[in-house]
Amino acid sequence: MPSVVKINVLTVPADQREALEQRFAARAGAVESSDGFEWFELLRPLEGTDDYLVYTRWRSEEDFQNWMSGPMQAAHRGEGGGGERPKPAATGSTLWSFEVVQQAAPKQG
Repeated sequence: MPSVVKINVLTVPADQREALEQRFAARAGAVESSDGFEWFELLRPLEGTDDYLVYTRWRSEEDFQNWMSGPMQAAHRGEGGGGERPKPAATGSTLWSFEVVQQAAPKQG
C-alpha cells in the first residue's frame, strides 16, 4: 500500500510569518509520535507568494484521519498549553492530498 502525502497550504501575511514558524517550532512533537506518521516539513516561501506548505507523509489515509480526529484536534484547541489561544497566523488554508506512486533517494557509495 503506497504512502499518502498531505500538503496544507497556509496563506500567511508577511507580518505573521515569524509567529507561524515559532508555533510550529513549539509544537513539541505533536505529530511525530502518531501511528503511521512518516515525515514532516514546514516550507517557507522564497518569492512571489505568501503561501507556506506544511508537508506530512503518512503510511495510510486511515492513519492520517486518526491523527486528524484525535491528536491534531487537541493540539489546535490548545489543550495542554493553558492560557488564552493566540489568533491564527494564517489567513487561509487548503489541504492537498496525494498518493506516492514513485520515489527516489540518493544512491549510496
